Order: sequence, then structure tokens, then C-alpha cells
Amino acid sequence: MPEKIVVISPNWLGDAVMALPALRAIRQHWPAATLIVAARPSVAPLFPMVPGVDEVVSLGAAGGWRSAGAWAADARALAGARAEVAILLPNSFRSALIARQAGIPERWGFATDLRGRLLTTRVPRPRGRMHQSEYYGALVAGLAEGAWPLFAKSATLLDPPVVARQQAEALLARAGVAPDAPLVGMAPGAAYGRAKQWPPERFARLAELLHERHGATAVLVGARADRAAGELIEREMASGKGRAPSGLLNLIGHTDLPTLVALMSRCRAFVSNDSGAMHLAAAVGVAVTAIFGSTDEQGTAPLAGASATVAPHEILTCEVWCRPCMLRECPIDHRCMTGIDPVRVSEAVWRQLALRSGPDTGADTATPIDPGIEP
Repeated sequence: MPEKIVVISPNWLGDAVMALPALRAIRQHWPAATLIVAARPSVAPLFPMVPGVDEVVSLGAAGGWRSAGAWAADARALAGARAEVAILLPNSFRSALIARQAGIPERWGFATDLRGRLLTTRVPRPRGRMHQSEYYGALVAGLAEGAWPLFAKSATLLDPPVVARQQAEALLARAGVAPDAPLVGMAPGAAYGRAKQWPPERFARLAELLHERHGATAVLVGARADRAAGELIEREMASGKGRAPSGLLNLIGHTDLPTLVALMSRCRAFVSNDSGAMHLAAAVGVAVTAIFGSTDEQGTAPLAGASATVAPHEILTCEVWCRPCMLRECPIDHRCMTGIDPVRVSEAVWRQLALRSGPDTGADTATPIDPGIEP
């Protein structure tokens, strides 16, 4: 029974969130161990919000093939954790090498990327189409019999700290948002490329519909790189009115990760492209309407955890011959996204709002993907 386990996190925010069920399974299988997560600075602030994580080690800022000095610095950071076991969620050679250089005696992971000799326990990489969370779960299942699947459907995967909740409330108060105002979060950005993005003018029309019909305020969230999309939405809603748009609050680039998660927990529903923000909202327990175009919803749909106890996620697609293409930029007319109408999205959000606030409306809802998590 190891006393200290360090889990090396994926580098992308969405992947890190999809790894949380596997992290919870590790926590439950080794309840007495100190559980440490090693992560890049872009995702490291996620893990203090994860119940059951005891420590977080921050690695260097960049991945891939970097200088020997940077690799050595990562190894020193891992060595400081003094763990007996390293569980490698990334498939990279680098993660296995720095774990060995750190002197961690047990190194467990998938035998990929020519790193088999660096691992002390090698798990065969699973084949076939599966959700990314199931992929990480397959590693846990290969390491410990009975540790996966995880039976904790109602569990919340993220719990923002009190100070982050206070900061989120302060942001809303400064914008004049009442404490009981119905909020619908919207994430119009996507780090992988524009092919994943529903057009900003569609988000603008959706915000108008939700405000006009349901009195909801749309709260735009995202990273600084998403600011252009937020500004386009603001301009579209203000066009011809000569004033700031009603029913819209643009907070893109104005939150750190804990405050963003706290802000999401304040929302009654969430609309997003396939992005890290989509996964964050699902992990904090908000019902998500996820708009998928170029990417495959079977692999990266939002996790159905605590949100399934409130209202199910809805996955919206436009079934055209070319999707999922997995491209960063659409080489034709972006029909997979332009074929999704704002009215259709508003109806999906309304179903979620109705289920959260009152009895079932009887409307059909999409079945959420619930990988490895049972009631």
C-alpha cells in the first residue's frame, strides 16, 4: 500500500477535467495514501478544488521537447513530492522520463510513445472509440482490479473555495446583477480552433432570446484569447440600439480559474462549444447545452455527474457528411455549426431551466454521456 501517490495530469484543461473521475477512483482505491497531482501552471489551479487531492506540484510552463534544464527542473519538482508511485495520465515519453529522473520507484502508465522501458507497470493502451474519461479509467482499471467504474453519480467533481465564491459574487454585484437573477453561462471560445466555434452572432441571438422569453442574463466567460468573440457578441446585440445590450454580462478574461468555476456554480444552465469551459461547467454541477461541430461528441461530451441530478446535458449537432472532421479551420462553409439555430439552442436551455426550477415539462431531452459513473 503506497503512502504517497503522485498523478501526472494531462496538459489541456478539458482533458484534465475528464481525468477527474479517474482521479476520484484512485482516491477511493487508495484512501490512506497522500494523493498529489503534478500539473502545468495552466491547469494546476484546478486541483486544489478537487475533493480528495492533498497536494499540488506545479511543473514547468511548456510541454513537448524542451531544454534539458527544463526537464531537470520538472524532475526536481516531482522528486520533492517524495512519492513511491507515479501514475502517468499523459501518454508522453517526457512524463515517464521525468518520473524516472525524479527517482520515483514505481511508474505506472500506458505503454505508449516508446516509453515502455521507463515504466515499472505497463498497461496496454485500450483500442476502439471511447470517451476520454473512459480512456483514463482504463488505466486505473489496469492498475487496480475493482477501482473502476466509479459509483458516485451525485458527487461534485469540483468545489471552488469560499474566497473564489466571494470574488464571483463581487463581480456580479459590481455589474448590477441581483443575487437571485437567473444566469446562463456562455463560453463562445475554443482553444483548438474556429472550426469548433458556433458563430458569435448566434450566441448574441441566443442571449437575446433567453432574456426576452425567460428574463435570463447571459454571462460570457472564457480566457483572454476569447475576448474577440465576446466583443463581437456585444457589438451584435448593441447594433442599432445605441446602448449597451440588455441581458448580457461579458466577463471573458476577467476571472482566474477558481473564480471562473465559482461563477459557473452560480449559473442555472450553461451553453458552450466543445471546450475546457464546457467541461468545467459540467464538473461543478451545471447542466450544459454543448454545441458540437468539427469534434466528436462520443469522445469529449461533458461528464454527467452532479449535473444529472438537476437536469441532463444536451448535445446539439447538425448531421452533415463532413463531421466530425477534427480540423482546426473549416475548409468549406462551416455547415456543421451554421446549421444549428439559436431557437433550437434556446429550447434546450429552457428545458434545463424548467427541470431545475420546477416539474418536468415533458419535453424530450438528449441522453447525457455518463462514462463509468453509475447511480
